[in-house]
Amino acid sequence: MKKAAAKKAPAKKAPVKKVPVKKAAAPAKKVAVKPVKAESPTALVRRARRINRELAEVYPYAHPELDFENPFQLVVATVLSAQTTDLRVNQTTPGLFAKYPTPEDLAAANPEEVEEILRPTGFFRAKTKSVIGLSKALVEQFGGEVPGRLEDLVKLPGVGRKTAFVVLGNAFGRPGITVDTHFQRLVRRWQWTAETDPDKIEAAIGALFPKSDWTDLSHHVIWHGRRICHARKPACGACPIAPLCPAYGEGETDPEKATKLLKYEKGGFPGQRLNPPQAYLDAGGKAAPPLGAG
Repeated sequence: MKKAAAKKAPAKKAPVKKVPVKKAAAPAKKVAVKPVKAESPTALVRRARRINRELAEVYPYAHPELDFENPFQLVVATVLSAQTTDLRVNQTTPGLFAKYPTPEDLAAANPEEVEEILRPTGFFRAKTKSVIGLSKALVEQFGGEVPGRLEDLVKLPGVGRKTAFVVLGNAFGRPGITVDTHFQRLVRRWQWTAETDPDKIEAAIGALFPKSDWTDLSHHVIWHGRRICHARKPACGACPIAPLCPAYGEGETDPEKATKLLKYEKGGFPGQRLNPPQAYLDAGGKAAPPLGAG
């Protein structure tokens, strides 16, 4: 009898080994992700345009967050904004433009002196080369004036389609879609497109909206990406377009916790722009946001 009992002892341990197997077979996180329903092209256009209308109400004063007074300052500031924040650029450009106010001045500048001014923006050597190079091109090819055509702008050193459309849309009033990192992230989250190449994204989104909406659409999407729909921790619980978003739930859904994730004026903090034009502050006759709230 004792030997029989000894043989049965290992059998009692068997259920213990099954416990971790059961846990591994039930990945709660994966189950929580709901499949997105198929959407017709017409339905996609309607949803995309509704999202843009909703964002227009949330950000009625949306505008480029780079300080500038003329096309030259805007193209230089946009080139400098790569791999850094607009706020950092806005803190740097006053000193740059005070010393080099025109393309002619910057074209003839000492690179080492420009590098020292641009150092806070990061990659300052490459950026110095670009802004001096584009200034020389403006002087030599365009009489010191920033051209108002896409095909001319993209020929300037450091200027790609994204920068060109920022300049065209905000300095010349010509519609363009600005496909920056925020824009790319959000349009894919909203499933407006599955493209990853910026040029293809631009074409896909452009087909969903009338051309007249392109510039403001870019501002709305980029502002939302900076303030609420962040890359790592989107504030889903504080998002005004949550009912229209197929990616709802990727971020914090608890309203109170989500509110703590908000950035810039939505979270009660100063915005990125140091000197917003009065026209933006009074846009649409609505109450102006706090100075710098954008």
